[in-house]
Amino acid sequence: MRIVKIAAAIGLLATTTLILPIGASAQGYGLPPGPKLGEMEVKAYQTIPKTKIAVQLTSDTHLSRELRRQVMVRLSKRGNEVGFSGGNVMRMDVSYFDFADSGRGDYGTQGGQPSYAAPGSNPRMDLPSNTIRRRDGLGSPTSVPTLRVTLTLYATDGGKVLWTATGSCSTQADKAQNAGEAIINRIFDSADKSVMADAGCPL
Repeated sequence: MRIVKIAAAIGLLATTTLILPIGASAQGYGLPPGPKLGEMEVKAYQTIPKTKIAVQLTSDTHLSRELRRQVMVRLSKRGNEVGFSGGNVMRMDVSYFDFADSGRGDYGTQGGQPSYAAPGSNPRMDLPSNTIRRRDGLGSPTSVPTLRVTLTLYATDGGKVLWTATGSCSTQADKAQNAGEAIINRIFDSADKSVMADAGCPL
């Protein structure tokens, strides 16, 4: 009886191994691969409709507002009316990470003016100075400062996702806006079909 159970377990293990694609690990199986650093990806479930689009930010920072302006310019060139409300909604997430320099006062804590803020930007209210670092004691996942831009277009009726795009570049804080504009331009150059390609990061 014990031999039968062992044989059944080996047979089940062999079947499971055959199901996984070559080179795939069980941990990552079933999860769609995202774009690597320096790449962008567009998922066009349908083409961007020629209707009004409200571009809404998930976080209101100087950098995200400047990059939203570029998104609105590119949407206008496609023939879309753009604004801050009404029509289909495009959510825009702009994230800048610099884990390699987490001890710095301007970006290593929550609150205060971030390092990418342009001179003359409205001051931000100080928040408790909690250092941004991993709590598990491990090293940071990336040693280079990284900008990531993600766009998601939702239909007004039912909130169906019509189109998504994301891209990232390694960039210093003072060049983050140029890198973000390059990502946005590459995304909208290829906005009508699903594609994964170079993000056009500036050198």
